Amino acid sequence: MAAVVSDGVSAPLPGRCAFYVAKKKRYCKMLVGNGKKFCGEHGNADSDSERKRIPCPLDPKHTVFEDSLAKHLKKCNSKEKPKPVYYVKDINAGSVTEEENTIDEVSIAERSKEELDSLIQKLKTSLKGLNTEPDTSLLSHPALNEALNDPKNGNFAFKHLKQQASILGNMEALELLGEERCYVEFGAGKGKLSHWIHVVLQEAKNVHFLLVERSSTRFKVDGKHKNTDSTFDRLQVDIQHLDLSRVPFLQEKRLPVIAVGKHLCGAATDLALRCLFERSAKDKDREPPTKRIKLQEEEEGCEEAMLGSESSEEVVVSGLAVALCCHHRCDWRHYVGKDFFRERGLGPTDFSAFQRMSSWATCGMSRVKSSSNPEKSSQENFKDEEEEGEHEWSSENVPDHLNNAVSAEEREHIGRLCKTLINHGRLHYLQQRGFKSSLRYYTSRDVSLENVLLTALPS
Repeated sequence: MAAVVSDGVSAPLPGRCAFYVAKKKRYCKMLVGNGKKFCGEHGNADSDSERKRIPCPLDPKHTVFEDSLAKHLKKCNSKEKPKPVYYVKDINAGSVTEEENTIDEVSIAERSKEELDSLIQKLKTSLKGLNTEPDTSLLSHPALNEALNDPKNGNFAFKHLKQQASILGNMEALELLGEERCYVEFGAGKGKLSHWIHVVLQEAKNVHFLLVERSSTRFKVDGKHKNTDSTFDRLQVDIQHLDLSRVPFLQEKRLPVIAVGKHLCGAATDLALRCLFERSAKDKDREPPTKRIKLQEEEEGCEEAMLGSESSEEVVVSGLAVALCCHHRCDWRHYVGKDFFRERGLGPTDFSAFQRMSSWATCGMSRVKSSSNPEKSSQENFKDEEEEGEHEWSSENVPDHLNNAVSAEEREHIGRLCKTLINHGRLHYLQQRGFKSSLRYYTSRDVSLENVLLTALPS
């Protein structure tokens, strides 16, 4: 137990750093050397210290002894690593046109009531003839029954489990759960969706998983499956730069791909769709090679892939099930529904406005977040927020003139219409590529306000 000083703040634990971290409202918990008060990171706080610490030039979030800088730079985790063979810069980013460079980024708060009324009317006109209310498909899967009934799971864990169970239930209804497949989880995070798919298919033959996540993730579930027949490969790369056809595992196995994702945030959905379908579309425009070029040696294979060799083959996509979220983080350059928007007389400026207004659909999230249980410790609240970290709250302010003229319920309705319009652009994109696509409510709004699942099967 830490001692409590007179101002009510716990004193540092024995053998731990005496530096007070104001942001966390506690003392640093790093171990200190014999006879020292501060850890290496906070060595500058000790006035008796002879060595000076400076911010690391590769990542100023941490510091290093100035006289050890050269040695540190050789092993710093922030040092740029060699790019893997499947990294192709901006391959899924989409093109930038002169039209896009002239987009006038105007926040909602800066628009007059007349402009907002005009935008709302244009939105409703653009949606005419479209199904604005997806089918409801609140399913579950018996593989998660035990976890769903486990009283040890808190409210946040329960909500995530309900969503995962419904995604698996919908995948089973679409016959997307089976053997001889590779499941690619985009925005995998800890990899829990892949984990539950594996639980369902643990008796199936030749089932493999690729987990795509750009950031380093703690508490990954990959380690639970090291001694199973299925392989769990993790690709730490931004979807924007991922060429699936160059992933050595897919080149070797030639398995059809099922793309999955739970709350694939904003533009990441469009990047994933481009990653799945753009390469194959480009390949069809080229004359196919008369022979399959095999990789003779591993070194030659890496070199060929990096040079854009024809040895990388088309990835066959057999289905898709992705839970969508955070449309306010979409981007016109990456968006796959540009043709759909243009067919309705809309352009990048309209998209920018609707993308911003889509945040109104989930403005209730901020109310939920602010009403966190005050009796919980800050560490428990942090854990809850980390679990809910698939969402990023929009900073868009609702202007006073709109706040007075339109009710909160109407704003949420308009926000959902904006999301629907953006999602229909994605449906159009998939249909143009020979897929039967659909949107469905896969969970109730009390479980998640982001409750729409995008699915697709080959026509």
